Amino acid sequence: MGLTKTEEFTIRDNKTAAYAKALAHPARVAILQVLIKKQNCICGDIVDELPLSQSTVSQHLKELKEAGLIKGEIEGAKVCYCIDWKEWENAKTYLNVLFDSYQKGKSCC
Repeated sequence: MGLTKTEEFTIRDNKTAAYAKALAHPARVAILQVLIKKQNCICGDIVDELPLSQSTVSQHLKELKEAGLIKGEIEGAKVCYCIDWKEWENAKTYLNVLFDSYQKGKSCC
């Protein structure tokens, strides 16, 4: 990531950006909603809930897992996914800090 110069930003900035990137696709938001609704680890059920192929869902799961928002456990030939609640709380805090930092006042535009 040398070209993006991410090392020149704070850890908080990089983590906030990683969470935002993970949430930046409607399919990933939908996957998170399925996991939240089910409240347990699920495998192939995600594909049954969304109008996406298995390979596309797998790519989106990979992005969510890399951001830390979900975790997966291998059960035989399947990987079951669920929300990583500790990281979920971290993401909530980081994103709230960003949104709460704006104080409505005089508009520049």
